[in-house]
Amino acid sequence: MGQQLTMTPQLQQAIRLLQLSTLDLQQEIQEALESNPMLERQEDGDDFDNSDPMADNAENKPAAEVQDNSFQESTTSADTLEDGEWSERIPNELPVDTAWEDIYQTSASSLPSNDDDEWDFTTRTSAGESLQSHLLWQLNLAPMSDTDRLIAVTLIDSINGQGYLEDTLEEICAGFDPELDIELDEVEAVLHRIQQFEPAGVAARTLGECLLLQLRQLPASTPWMAEAKRLVTDFIDLLGSRDYSQLMRRMKIKEDELRQVIELVQSLNPRPGSQIESSEPEYVVPDVIVRKDSDRWLVELNQEAIPRLRVNPQYAGFVRRADTSADNTFMRNQLQEARWFIKSLQSRNETLMKVATQIVEHQRGFLDHGDEAMKPLVLHDIAEAVGMHESTISRVTTQKYMHTPRGIYELKYFFSSHVSTSEGGECSSTAIRAIIKKLVAAENQKKPLSDSKIAGLLEAQGIQVARRTVAKYRESLGIAPSSERKRLM
Repeated sequence: MGQQLTMTPQLQQAIRLLQLSTLDLQQEIQEALESNPMLERQEDGDDFDNSDPMADNAENKPAAEVQDNSFQESTTSADTLEDGEWSERIPNELPVDTAWEDIYQTSASSLPSNDDDEWDFTTRTSAGESLQSHLLWQLNLAPMSDTDRLIAVTLIDSINGQGYLEDTLEEICAGFDPELDIELDEVEAVLHRIQQFEPAGVAARTLGECLLLQLRQLPASTPWMAEAKRLVTDFIDLLGSRDYSQLMRRMKIKEDELRQVIELVQSLNPRPGSQIESSEPEYVVPDVIVRKDSDRWLVELNQEAIPRLRVNPQYAGFVRRADTSADNTFMRNQLQEARWFIKSLQSRNETLMKVATQIVEHQRGFLDHGDEAMKPLVLHDIAEAVGMHESTISRVTTQKYMHTPRGIYELKYFFSSHVSTSEGGECSSTAIRAIIKKLVAAENQKKPLSDSKIAGLLEAQGIQVARRTVAKYRESLGIAPSSERKRLM
């Protein structure tokens, strides 16, 4: 004797649909519609005729058959007319049901109107462009010899996504065929030509060279231009370490002057290649919509994200119970699979609604007041509330999104660990991150808060957090250490 866990195909399908995101689920539904003739979309206002399509009465005849008969009758009556009568009944100008202006307006409906200032053509028509293709397009417009063009293509291939030249000129020169007799000076000359391309600062070998290339493209009358060029050329390391006293001493300028020079440098882009977006935009479709009605928070599924399905009643009526033919067996199996698929979708929606409702119930403070009011929450709490296993809750909250008045959040965002407070309560890690972010935003930029100081301020609010925990939360927020946050006022 022994115990064994067996998962039916229906349960496997339900679990698989449960962990799919909305976009993946839409693709799964589309594949099911294409492979199963019993499934169809249920549109609003659909009224299918469930009568027997094989009946003999004229009222139940298919539309195509009725149209053929009417066409046959009109043809017969037309044949009985004499040639003169036939020609007289045809007017010189036949009426049309559309006008050219209507067709033009329909085809151009997506174009902007005269007073539409926010319409952007590139957002609707352009595809993602890589930095290499953008540079090659400019290269094709530049007059150049075949040898120089070969060098330029090789240099462009060596530029990374941030716009910097990864390989040295010696390595690039050594990679050419010796028969071409390409020297290092030629490669460097072509490099200087590529460095004039857009975006400004591209094909640089160092950060200082990248910033210098951008400064050279600014107007010569730009204030503090000479000091900024000297700063990025000779003292870029001191700028990175924020040693402002050493910078003022070496450049022989005052603090206010250094501040203006640094402002000019900070207006440049240290990663010029990031301006060229190579990937297609990704859109998040919320699964659940949360809105406030009076003093209550209402949770509802996003009906527009998931199409409603139903079994085609006409095809289902063709299935005969006692028939064991191959065609009838195929239709019966397809009908059963269609019912399983619809039931799995309903189960997914019900589970998602239960979990989302419990999350909203636990996190009312976040919806009312923001991140600082986020309560500690783990999967076990929701699993107990809805009577499901934690693994099921994990599947439901992965790649599922909730639309709230504060924005769109993944369901996993509402789960966080807790930290004890001095009063014996608990504070969520999300709330602590929000407090740290608020403290850093309000700090004195000349004397930024250290991790120990932040830990002390949190302890003054009753939140007991170690310095290492503060450092971990600060890094997760993308906040630099205090030594790198120092600024000149």
